[in-house]
Amino acid sequence: MPFTTAEIAQLIGGQVVGNAKAVLNNFATIENARLGDLTFAENEEFFSRAEQSAATAIIADKRFSSATKTLIQVPNARVAFAKALVLFFPDRKFPAGIHSSAVVAGSAKVDPSAHIGPHCVIGERVCIGPRTVLQAGNFVGDDSVLGDDVNLFPNVTIYPRGIIGNRVRIHANSVIGSDGFGYVQDGLVHRKVPQIGNVVIGEDVEIGAGVTIDRGALGSTVIGKGTKIDNLVQIAHNVQVGEGCLLVAQVGIAGSSRLGNYVVLAGQVGVAGHLKIGNQVIVGAKSGVMHDIPDGQKWLWLPAQPDRDVKRQVVALQRLPELLKRVAELEKKLEGK
Repeated sequence: MPFTTAEIAQLIGGQVVGNAKAVLNNFATIENARLGDLTFAENEEFFSRAEQSAATAIIADKRFSSATKTLIQVPNARVAFAKALVLFFPDRKFPAGIHSSAVVAGSAKVDPSAHIGPHCVIGERVCIGPRTVLQAGNFVGDDSVLGDDVNLFPNVTIYPRGIIGNRVRIHANSVIGSDGFGYVQDGLVHRKVPQIGNVVIGEDVEIGAGVTIDRGALGSTVIGKGTKIDNLVQIAHNVQVGEGCLLVAQVGIAGSSRLGNYVVLAGQVGVAGHLKIGNQVIVGAKSGVMHDIPDGQKWLWLPAQPDRDVKRQVVALQRLPELLKRVAELEKKLEGK
């Protein structure tokens, strides 16, 4: 759908500098932009390249100006980029209704505006809210509740009693509510502890592909509203994740740990069980968290430590070869004496 630069500026909270009537047909990268395309630039290097491209208009921060291109000036180019991209590439719309191959229990309540795609299975007493989409091959266990505008991508599984908030998106092959990894040693046997809790996911959460979130052993595993979870993340039973957190690919969180609000766990971070991670904590990639972390701190390494301590250790390690050389020279001088 084409837009004028003025229309785009109004929709993303920007200001046009140049031709407000220029028609924009597509959003493209700097490398692929053609006449009639919109692109964006968030730093000097990208802006220079964007000016030399064939793009008709550029989204850029207010500090930039151009004698050759129409600009849509915004406070933050990356935020505006996200808003504009949705305009040109909106989510697919799914028609209301239940596919003939779907299996829906008689006691389930499915809002008439919901879309239930092919080969979905909906259990007893399930409630599915308005405009919610089950794309294909989804399983929703007994007594689960899905709110408004939920989108389950193909082959997502929701175990019984799962509670999914409004506007949650769960990508393909994720499993919500599988058994927690709970066993006790009984002689030579690992005896399974029944996992009878559930998973509660707050509003506006997005969960990537291949994510597994275990249900609580007794209570709930909870994911706070606005949290975003990348692909291939494992969250164990009774974990509590706060609001607005970012969990990057291959993060693993052991049972009963609690994350505050706006925590960032970078790729492949591991968090041991029964820990408390404070609000606005950042943990660097490949770190192993073995201790509680207070609010607002940045930790790195394995085992994870405050970033200042790690940086001092790294500097010391970089100096180690020279130090060893000096020690060897001193030893030789002492041997000579």
